[in-house]
Amino acid sequence: MIVQAFLRWVETAKSGDRARAANALARAYLRSSMAEDERRAAKVAMTYLLDDPSPRVRLGLAEALADSADAPRAIMVSLAEDQPEIASLAILRSPVLTDSDLVDLAGRGSSMTRMFIAARPQLGRGVAAALAEIGDMDEVLVLLENPSAEISRLTLKRVAERHGREDRIRALLLDRDDLPADARQLLVQFVTEVLTGFGLVQATIGSRRIEHVAREAGATATITIAGNVSPEDLPALVDHLRTSGRLTPAFLMHSLCSGRTDFFASSVVALSGLDERRVRSILATGRFHSVRALLETTGLKREVSPIFVEAIMLWRNAIQSAAGSEMENISARLLDRYRKTPPASEAAWKLLDMVEKLSIMESRRQARDYASGLALAAA
Repeated sequence: MIVQAFLRWVETAKSGDRARAANALARAYLRSSMAEDERRAAKVAMTYLLDDPSPRVRLGLAEALADSADAPRAIMVSLAEDQPEIASLAILRSPVLTDSDLVDLAGRGSSMTRMFIAARPQLGRGVAAALAEIGDMDEVLVLLENPSAEISRLTLKRVAERHGREDRIRALLLDRDDLPADARQLLVQFVTEVLTGFGLVQATIGSRRIEHVAREAGATATITIAGNVSPEDLPALVDHLRTSGRLTPAFLMHSLCSGRTDFFASSVVALSGLDERRVRSILATGRFHSVRALLETTGLKREVSPIFVEAIMLWRNAIQSAAGSEMENISARLLDRYRKTPPASEAAWKLLDMVEKLSIMESRRQARDYASGLALAAA
């Protein structure tokens, strides 16, 4: 009876009075020991107020119901689709909204709605995945800046694929420890594309030169990623590089000379299609001809495959001797082998030329490390 009188009063009351009454009704619904029939009537009255022409009335409802686990879910879903001031209360605070509700709201809502969802505390994986799939850059930025959002590694990769060319997105992704290695490498690729397309850089050093520099920088960054990747992530990184055509002989030699032996072995597995245990066994203990035959199943030509075998044998010796200096100078030691018996083919010469550049880079790094050590000792 009280609720019926309330509905009659609403017809003539001013908007400010209606807003205060709506808030009081919602609080009474949550806290009072109403009889069951009055409780149902109160719910009907609140549902009726969802159509009130004044947003102040609906805001009064949202303010009273937003934090309660006993709020009627249908009413909260409706409030979540209201004007931004009202929707934000429901989306950011209501515990009765399910992940399914949030995914539906993201799909049919506005950009502002998706931003509210992206900022929701303790956002679930499924909702984060939906936002990554349909959200624009600003919406995904809010998601990545939400410290309590549960974002899966697969979702992070999808964000990298869709928005990795945006510098703010890229920076947030690269700061994450849980970013998959293949997604990290993809971001390196995007940075390379940005550099090669930057007009000032092209005008300063020329487009061909910048392409060469960017390619080398990208390869070096990828090698660094390969050295830090977890065993679980390694196959995905290798597969990403294989499908993008980046597992070239030069890149594989770079990885081998840089000590990324696990990465190299995984690459051989991916390119050859052979069993991993068999591949690793041959690389670890196989004789020269067995290792060469294995490498040639990956597509390496006979004119360069012996150079790879020599590098592998050098790594074996270095590991067995446990000599740090030998491990640090694989590229230099490989060059020494071929100074005595130079290769005949142009492809082999080009590969060794790259190895020489790696050796020079390694020597410069060691010199910098030595100088830094002296400076620290003198300090």
